[in-house]
Amino acid sequence: MALQAAGDDDGGRLDVTASDPLREAADTMRAVRDRCVWTQQIDHRALVPYLVEESAELIDAVEEDDRTELREELGDLLWQVLFHAEIASRDADDPFDIDDVARGLTDKMVRRHPHVFGDAVANTPEEVLVHWNAAKAAEKSARTSVLDGVSERMPSLALAQKLLGKAAQVGVDGGSRRPGAAPESEADLGDALLGLVAAARAHGWDAERALRERLRALTSEVRAAEGTAARLEN
Repeated sequence: MALQAAGDDDGGRLDVTASDPLREAADTMRAVRDRCVWTQQIDHRALVPYLVEESAELIDAVEEDDRTELREELGDLLWQVLFHAEIASRDADDPFDIDDVARGLTDKMVRRHPHVFGDAVANTPEEVLVHWNAAKAAEKSARTSVLDGVSERMPSLALAQKLLGKAAQVGVDGGSRRPGAAPESEADLGDALLGLVAAARAHGWDAERALRERLRALTSEVRAAEGTAARLEN
């Protein structure tokens, strides 16, 4: 064990003695689950909002190029993974722990990179994708639709971009209506938005990120306007 419980005289503190930071983090999570009454009552479903929040904060750190925040938010997201794995390890019917998760991840990544761990050759990003998709297709052979595995809980613009890619695989042009005349109904608006996402995809742009960055700019404009109004009032 990387972390060992100290004696009663130490108030149940943990003695950090190992040199494996990831193992220490996993053992810290186990201790928290054992001893924290709030943590003990959390299940996978209750933890989902925190996963969403931490993922969003990590995205902010990446897109704002904040190295300090990036390091911290990566840790917070790792904590969510450790938390879910610790909950899963105590399941009465189908337990698995963080080591099982890591082992499965390693096995999958080795399979999907035969040009790194095997004899396959990939000299371009496109060739890498061929190997990746072939390995993934073999793993997911039970799937009957290109849409299997696509989460409907993705943000709408990101989901639209994903679905357009899947649609193209089966010859469906889901974004055939291009931005043009102002929409006259909510259905027209949906068509126009999908057309914008299709345009983004055609240019290799990230529609979700584009809107986030524009909203950040709008937020700055609002705060600047509020600051100007406050100065005028004074």
